[in-house]
Amino acid sequence: MPSRPLPVSALLILGTIAAGLTLRLAHLGLPFALTKYGGSFLWALMIYWIVSPLRPRWPIPRATLAAGVVATAVELFKLYHAPWLDGFRLTFAGALLLGRIFSVWDLIFYALAITAGAFADRAIRARY
Repeated sequence: MPSRPLPVSALLILGTIAAGLTLRLAHLGLPFALTKYGGSFLWALMIYWIVSPLRPRWPIPRATLAAGVVATAVELFKLYHAPWLDGFRLTFAGALLLGRIFSVWDLIFYALAITAGAFADRAIRARY
């Protein structure tokens, strides 16, 4: 299966980031759970969109696994605490990139998002 064109990858990454920031920052009046876990879903989807074109010859299942490993590692990293790291997590960038509190629910939503990204990627790649 052909790889995804880089301009398409860039649009997917930027669109996912825009959707995630809108969901988290725009005060849309949505329930907390939708904002919290929707943001987690979009964050993991962004990880898939970033990881998958880094190795364009990889089959989709391998890219899916790699994205899952990255997302899980970042979530597990929340269990490590050091003053400098906790200070960074309190910043806007730290909260968006690393998050603050470990959650098994985040891992579930990461898996759902990365799987959804893989299915969407298969459909996108089939067009090229």
